[in-house]
Amino acid sequence: MELTVLTLSFAALLVLGVPVAFSIGLASIATVLYSGMPVEIVFQKMVGGMQVFSFLAIPFFVFAGELMLYGGIADRIVRFANSLVGHVRGGLGMSNVVGCTLFGGVAGSALADVSAMGSVMIPLMKKEGYDADYAVNVTTHSALVGVLMPTSHNLIIFTLATTGIASVSILSLILAGIIPAILLTACNLGAAYYVARKRGYPIRGGFPGWGEVLKSFLGALPGLLIVVIILAGILSGIFTATESAATAVFWAVLVTALVYKTLSWKDFLKACAKACKATGVVLLLIGISSAFGYFMALYEVPQKTGELMQSVTDNPLVIFFMINLLLFVLGTFLDMAATILVCTPIFLPIAMQFGMDPVQFGIVMLINCALGLNTPPVGVTQFVGCAIGNISVGQVMKSILPFYSALGICLALVTYVPAFSMWLPGMFR
Repeated sequence: MELTVLTLSFAALLVLGVPVAFSIGLASIATVLYSGMPVEIVFQKMVGGMQVFSFLAIPFFVFAGELMLYGGIADRIVRFANSLVGHVRGGLGMSNVVGCTLFGGVAGSALADVSAMGSVMIPLMKKEGYDADYAVNVTTHSALVGVLMPTSHNLIIFTLATTGIASVSILSLILAGIIPAILLTACNLGAAYYVARKRGYPIRGGFPGWGEVLKSFLGALPGLLIVVIILAGILSGIFTATESAATAVFWAVLVTALVYKTLSWKDFLKACAKACKATGVVLLLIGISSAFGYFMALYEVPQKTGELMQSVTDNPLVIFFMINLLLFVLGTFLDMAATILVCTPIFLPIAMQFGMDPVQFGIVMLINCALGLNTPPVGVTQFVGCAIGNISVGQVMKSILPFYSALGICLALVTYVPAFSMWLPGMFR
């Protein structure tokens, strides 16, 4: 009965429009009151869940992303991407994919990626004759690559969610996301080219030459180096994953304020304010989810869910498909951090039981959450893209299928071919 109170109260609060963090907390308190346990348990679990040293990486990564957003790095990345692939059919769309991928690697946030790259590329694409729905779909789907990049704070959140279930190294998770990120970019390029060819978008201009490519690359290089610094520093043992986040902030300030000289004091304060707000929301969600996770473990939610799935089938391929389907559906209603924190304790034990490595499951989880970021009713990246493109979500959804298909292909390959996510961690283990 306690489990019924927990799940029904959580679902009812979400339906009523209560924010996710408060829905989780109130559902936990309702369960405690019904079971007769002391209410202090909820607050003890909340405080304990937030007192983890590695969580220092979250505010640092968020702050570094905001500095990159306000520091004018997007313009230089756009120039480099356009010189590289802008001469093919649908060239601005292809440039958009490459640019969003590169900026996502720098910022580590899909939302920052859409805000920065979308503000530059979507109006430019519309001006050059591209349809608004195409410009928005290309931007919002390409920005999702950022959740898999080394600078993504969602990697840290996933390692927290695995506490008590499996031991997941943040380094292994960072390495595991690199090849899927490249794969997802390739799929997005294929979708952008397919739609551009189908709609008959023209080829504008020719290849500017390798000299221009090199010049634009050198202009964008200081910003792009952050990914190399993080990976090289962690792999060489110079600093830990948590310290790498602080290094990212230092490098972001150095590049935007001293190299590019595009970061004003006003923008610096804006980046500080947005980073503080985002960190507060994430840490509140982490603390409350720790209490929620305690009750899910206490009432054996993962075991009961696994038994329910096994009553349907014992085929691992079908089980993995069911997990992906449930994660996608839940991701359309929950924020990314909430989906990771709530769903990992439920589905990770099931995936491990059927032979999936926890690191591989982490990448599968992140791709599913990325799909949720671009799907109503809580698709924040899609809403931002539509606002920039001055187009309704309904119009964008009518032509979204090729881009969804691209993400679906990437998700299927990562789910059923472990080498895509496990090869690099295996090499450096």
